[in-house]
Formats: sequence, C-alpha cells, structure tokens
Amino acid sequence: QVQLVESGGGLVQPGGSLRLSCAASGNIFSIDTMGWYRQAPGKEREGVSCISNGDGSTYYADSVKGRFTISRDNDKNTVYLQMNSLKSEDTAVYYCVAASSTVYWGQGTPVTVSS
Repeated sequence: QVQLVESGGGLVQPGGSLRLSCAASGNIFSIDTMGWYRQAPGKEREGVSCISNGDGSTYYADSVKGRFTISRDNDKNTVYLQMNSLKSEDTAVYYCVAASSTVYWGQGTPVTVSS
C-alpha cells in the first residue's frame, strides 16, 4: 500500500556529489521511518541512513557519516540523500526503504563513482 519511486542516481567522479530522491505515495501516514540501503556488486545489502517520520532523528552508517545527509520534505512526501565527497567504495545500487508494520522497497537507483 506504499509505493516508492527513486531518482537521482548516475555517474560521478570521486570527490563529487549526488542527491538521491525518494517520493512516497499510497498509505503514507502509516510510515514510521524512511531510509536508504545500498548493495554493491558481490556484497550484501547494507543500511546507509534513515530518518524518523516522527521526531526527525537520523541514523548514519559509519562509512558515510560526515559525508552523507538525509532529509525529508513532508509536503512532498519525499526523502533525500545528499551524498558528498563520494568515493569509489560508494558505488552501488541505492534502494529507498519505508517502514511501518511492513517494509517497502523502491526499485533502486544506481550510483557509480569512477574516474
């Protein structure tokens, strides 16, 4: 009952920046938390960042802390992930996630960091 549409991925050089967007629709009022996971080739899917829909508290994986910033626009039902100082290790497919009593996944948007 929740649909997530991601955008903003692409190719960027090391040290560059990208901003990912995730627009939620459907039963959006049921969502407690939204965030981002990523999966690099040959690696497991890992949590990157999340934000509470209630108090706005945030979480960041140690690998991205200080470089990535998660934010939300409640009027647009959209969550963003601003990614700065990108490294080759950040190359992955990034998935938007929304959680209530059920976990919903977006289709994924690829991010490639390469020179």
